[in-house]
Amino acid sequence: MISVEEAKHIILNLTQDFGIEEIPFIKSVGRILKETIVADRDFPPFNRVSMDGIAIDFNAFQKGQRAFKVEGIQPAGSAQISLQNSENCIEVMTGAVLPKNTNAVIRYEDVEIKNDVARIMINEVLDFQNIHEKGKDRKVGETLIEKNTIISAAEIGVFATVGKSTIKVAKQPKIMILSTGDELVAVNDKPEEHQIRRSNVFTLVAALEHLKIESETSHIADDKPILKQKIAQFLNDYDVLLCSGAVSKGKFDFLPEVFDELGVEKRFHRVAQRPGKPFWMGETNACKVFAFPGNPISTFVNCLAYFYSWYYKSVGVKTKEETAILTEDVTFKPNLTYFLQVKLSDKFGHTLATPIKGNGSGDLASLVNADAFIQLPNDKTEFKTGENYPIIRYR
Repeated sequence: MISVEEAKHIILNLTQDFGIEEIPFIKSVGRILKETIVADRDFPPFNRVSMDGIAIDFNAFQKGQRAFKVEGIQPAGSAQISLQNSENCIEVMTGAVLPKNTNAVIRYEDVEIKNDVARIMINEVLDFQNIHEKGKDRKVGETLIEKNTIISAAEIGVFATVGKSTIKVAKQPKIMILSTGDELVAVNDKPEEHQIRRSNVFTLVAALEHLKIESETSHIADDKPILKQKIAQFLNDYDVLLCSGAVSKGKFDFLPEVFDELGVEKRFHRVAQRPGKPFWMGETNACKVFAFPGNPISTFVNCLAYFYSWYYKSVGVKTKEETAILTEDVTFKPNLTYFLQVKLSDKFGHTLATPIKGNGSGDLASLVNADAFIQLPNDKTEFKTGENYPIIRYR
């Protein structure tokens, strides 16, 4: 049995690059950007009017002029016009290019217009007020979005404004999610008293969808020859095999034997943690295998703690550790790292973690009452209110 730290170290040394693909920019939310996006021109590309109103020569106002004849109008989207007489003004719309020979915009709320004469009703006007200066946000050639960014709606707008109709992103691994067990039946089946519906596999499907990874699923009964036949095919056809169940010490927990017989190189089996201790991890030249114990909370926390970390490093994303402050004392005596379910809240800018009392790693329903797991180290047994520890957030 190895420590959580050792398990993570092994896994993070087994990451791999799945390559790059180019996709329509509007389909890229949640994917990992694999190119640097730069400004194709100044931002904004011209002196941009930021308020509906009138544009004037500021010097005229400085000399005491308050009434300006309206000489024309500059709508947004129209070519730039020029102020012909510095004692006149031009009506301007938000988003329009600033007319030549003007250098201040006074909003309509501060102006009274009668008979094509605009009278300024305020006593103070500033040079270049209500004008978004050309290049103030970014200069042409400046980096707008760094490579390896997780794409959000904010990035989509930037792609559009620089004319990037297609975007280079990290390819996603091809993943099979496998469940085993004669006690499991389909979601739409009515289980007998000795049966339960499949759920872990769909938790994993949803966890991968959060990463924008599409996956396939399979369920195999506790029959070793069939398991071996099916898994041999999966190891050839997929980049990653995620398994739930059949890795503990039960008489029908065949997966470790099957993996060994199929030549999967075991990297570790059993991690000093609760829940999820029987976690098995190995690889072939073509496929990584994450085999999680079958209790639902064990499967879930191992996916978040290990597979997520492996995936993010594989695609080049640097993640930051998040921590939270315990709101209650916790006692945990086994010499294991404890992934404790917690409800998160915020107070004065600090994240607080309140323990959720469940009924062990099989209590699937307790997951909906929590927001995260807090990781309590194995070098102590008493964890006090106010102490700060890492969390793995899933909401």
